[in-house]
Amino acid sequence: MKKLLALTLFVLSSTAIRANIILPAIFGDHMVLQQKSDVTIWGWAKPNEKIKIVGSWDRSKEYTLTVNNQSAWSLVIQTPSAGGPYELTVQGYNTIQINDVLIGEVWLGSGQSNMEWTPQSRIDNAEEERAKANYPELRFFTVQVLAADKPQQQLIGHWVVCTPETMNNSSAIMYFFGQELYEKLKVPVGLINSSWGGTPIEIWMPDYCVTGDKVLREGATLVKPAPWGPNEPGRAYNSMIHPLIPFKIKGALWYQGEANTSNANNYARSLNTLISSWRSLWGYEFPFYFAQIAPYGGYGTDNVDGARVRDQQRRVLDITDHTGMAVLSDIGDLKNIHPGNKKDAGKRLAFWALHDDYGFTNIPYSGPLYQSFEVKKDKVIVHFNHAEGGLMAKDSELREFEILDDNGEWVATPAKINGAVVEIDVKGKSFKGIRFGYHNDSNPNLFNKAGLPASCFEVLMK
Repeated sequence: MKKLLALTLFVLSSTAIRANIILPAIFGDHMVLQQKSDVTIWGWAKPNEKIKIVGSWDRSKEYTLTVNNQSAWSLVIQTPSAGGPYELTVQGYNTIQINDVLIGEVWLGSGQSNMEWTPQSRIDNAEEERAKANYPELRFFTVQVLAADKPQQQLIGHWVVCTPETMNNSSAIMYFFGQELYEKLKVPVGLINSSWGGTPIEIWMPDYCVTGDKVLREGATLVKPAPWGPNEPGRAYNSMIHPLIPFKIKGALWYQGEANTSNANNYARSLNTLISSWRSLWGYEFPFYFAQIAPYGGYGTDNVDGARVRDQQRRVLDITDHTGMAVLSDIGDLKNIHPGNKKDAGKRLAFWALHDDYGFTNIPYSGPLYQSFEVKKDKVIVHFNHAEGGLMAKDSELREFEILDDNGEWVATPAKINGAVVEIDVKGKSFKGIRFGYHNDSNPNLFNKAGLPASCFEVLMK
C-alpha cells in the first residue's frame, strides 16, 4: 500500500509539473469570438512546451508554437463567418477543450454605475423584459470589480448564456444593445461588461496617460476619494481592462461621466485620451460609442457641472474619429442619477453601430448636434447636423436657449424653429455667447423628425 501510495503521488506530481497550460478567464465555455477575424488566443505554459490549437469549424487547420522562456504564448487564429456552436481545443502537456463557442460580434462595455446597472437593480418594465430574455446566441461576460496598482494578467469572470436569470444580473445597457444588434443581424453577440459604479474616468486608462499630461494630472487632483471605489489613475484599467487585451472586439461602449463633474472642463481631453490609449493597446481603431450622461439635479451647487460634462462629451465627436454619442436628455430622471429607461439608451447606442458598422444606412442614429451659428440682422441662426427633414419642439414652445449678456449673465431668450435651423431673437441685445440645455436639471425639447433629442452646447464669441 505504501508503494502504491508513493507511486500515485509521483504520478500526480509529475502530471501537475507537466500540465501547465493556463488560459485567461476570458476564454471559456459559451464564449463568443469575433467573426471573420484574426483572433489572438494566449496564455501561459511550461517553457519549450509545444502548443497546438484547433477550432472545430476547420479541424484541418492546426496552429502551433513553442512556449518562450517567459512561459507566455500567443497564437493568432482565423475565425469563420458567424455560426456555431463549436469547440476550441488547446493542447500541450495537458488539453483544454472549450465548448459551446459561438462566432459572431463581440462588444466591450465599460464605465460607471449606469453601465454596470442590472435589471435586478431597477429598470423600467423589468419583469416584462426579463421574461422575454431567452436569447441563446447572446452571451454575457461580467468582469468582477477589482483594483490594482500595476497591470494584471488575469481577471475574474466567466461567460454565461442569456436567459431571464442571467440577463437579470447583467448590464441592462449591454443587454438592450446586444438584443437590438441580434434582432437586426441575426448573428451571435458577445457582451463583455467591465464597469464599476461611482468611478472617475482617470482610473480606466493607463496611469501614464494621466500622470504624463499636465492638464489631466492637475485635473485628477480635483476628484476626491470615495468609499465606493478608487480614484487613483489606472487602478481599474490595470485589473479590469488590461487583462482583456488583445481579446478581439468589434467595438466599445462607454457610459461614464457622472463622477467627473468636479473636473468637467477636462472631460473631452480625458475621453479622447482614453479612447486613443485603448485603440493603441489593442492595435486597431475600433468604433467607440458613448452615452451622454442624462440631466440630473444633484450635481454640485452651480447647476452647470453636469451640463459641462455633457457638452465636453459632445466635443469628443469633433476630435476623435469613429465615435458616436447617444443623447439621453429626454429619457433621464432629474431626481435619480440612475434613469430607469435603459432600453432606449441601449438601443440608441446600437443605432450608431448598426448605421456606421453594419450597413444599416437608413436607420436614424443621432439627434441634432450643434454645427455653427451666424448672425443675420436681429437674429442668431443656429445650424445643426442630423437635422435633415427639419427640427421640432415636443410638448410646448422651444425652450432652454440662453444668451450671455454684457454683464456676464446667462439669460433665457425666446427661440423658434425654422425648418432645419433655430432662430434666436437678439434685437436690441448685445451678447457674448449662446447655449442650449446647459443646466444640470435641463429638460430640453428640441428634436429632429426622427424623434431623437438634440445635445446641449455652449458657444462663446471670439
